[in-house]
Amino acid sequence: MSIYIESELDTSIPKAYEDIVTDIINASIDFMKCPYECEVNVIFTDNDGIKEINNLHRGINSPTDVLSFPMCEFEALGDFDSLEDNPIDYFNQDSGELILGDIILNIDRIKSQAEEYGHTKRREAAFLTAHSMLHLFGYDHIDDEERIIMEQLQEEILTKKGYSRDDQKEIS
Repeated sequence: MSIYIESELDTSIPKAYEDIVTDIINASIDFMKCPYECEVNVIFTDNDGIKEINNLHRGINSPTDVLSFPMCEFEALGDFDSLEDNPIDYFNQDSGELILGDIILNIDRIKSQAEEYGHTKRREAAFLTAHSMLHLFGYDHIDDEERIIMEQLQEEILTKKGYSRDDQKEIS
């Protein structure tokens, strides 16, 4: 398992954020019963940084809380077998790991949304990571049916790892 965490911020990311992201990435991979060792890249940025990325890649000139850039195209959700048909496209040729994709987390939104939703930054960081991981596995929330499925899966991942809405553990 390779999780690469970078920061585009002027200050370093507290280790607690790195621990949460790593915990939820691993939990998501286990939850999805992915049969491969995986590679995930995570970048922490702020409102300005994610606004620029959002505009460049999606044509939306505003900040958002998280962006996901999946590397795999799943024929069917949870069907990892089809990925073996294109090993050069989906697997790191040096490590053999499945390259799931990139997650861009907005630290400003983690803080503001935690306050807005009345839970901890710890819970918000975990939620956004779980949400993004599901996107890397091919899930989306374009229509209500997809949104409901994604919300249920996110909650299951978070609950299994103890990141509840009423959790009082906080990141300093």
